[in-house]
Amino acid sequence: MAAFLGEDRQEWVAAVPELAAGFLDGWRLRLDGPAAHGMNALVLPVQREDGTPAALKLQPPTRESVGEPKALRAWGGTGAVILLDHDAESGTMLLERLDARRSLARVPDAEAALLALSELMARLLRTPAPTGLRTLTDISAALLDAAPRALLSLADPLEHRLLLSCAGALREVSGEAGALLLHGDLHCDNVLAPLPGSDRQPWRAIDPKPLVGDPGFDLLPAIGNRWEERIPARQVLRRFDLMTDALALDRRRAVRWTLGRVLQNALRDIEDGQNAVAPGQAAMARLLLGHDRDTQQTRPGVNLRS
Repeated sequence: MAAFLGEDRQEWVAAVPELAAGFLDGWRLRLDGPAAHGMNALVLPVQREDGTPAALKLQPPTRESVGEPKALRAWGGTGAVILLDHDAESGTMLLERLDARRSLARVPDAEAALLALSELMARLLRTPAPTGLRTLTDISAALLDAAPRALLSLADPLEHRLLLSCAGALREVSGEAGALLLHGDLHCDNVLAPLPGSDRQPWRAIDPKPLVGDPGFDLLPAIGNRWEERIPARQVLRRFDLMTDALALDRRRAVRWTLGRVLQNALRDIEDGQNAVAPGQAAMARLLLGHDRDTQQTRPGVNLRS
């Protein structure tokens, strides 16, 4: 976490033990197992005063994570983990405990997992978006504003032109950015099963980076997640088509929003000092640009792992 969060978050990282101890005491929680972490959050399994299992999540507030409690309250446990308590100042949350050993990433059949994820996404999209979240309108405008300067950092002129095509695709749809509540980072590792014996629905979304917009912008994390290192291009496109069909999305609009997501990922990498597009992102962009042109030629396998 210290390495991922960077120098500006080291003070927060150093304060985590004291922060955790304060909430364990203030919310009357008892540690109930080893800690777990991703790249930007620490999760402690705990028991509440009445013995109910829960999870204490500590993370530094960021522009992406600050809306998480608001989205979880809006979903109210329908397709997402339940928010039990929240401290707005620190961003600390007390969450329903789910089974970290059972995620959609562990389902052997990748296509079945993607279908389950698509059904879960459809449930999440039915909830009206609360006010005060990031909007795809603003995100799109920022991307289109930053792209011309940032792309000059790319060493390969072919990659420069590729991302200009992504920016052009995003510009086509940016004027109608949508108004649905999006998870923002829904992929198989962010979908867990409830604890054994629970009567809750089979899968729950965790760790949202919520925003308001068009669901086409939310497809890329799922399509590029948990696949084998090399798969035929037709299978990648089949998964894209599977999700757009399951969610009843207009495929051409979904292509453009997904290309916008590729652009967003590339601009973040450039901001971090990279001068090349991650191979998986470039492969996805080329595939979708070709798919949009309805080309029928056979494409070779592609590496989707960045």
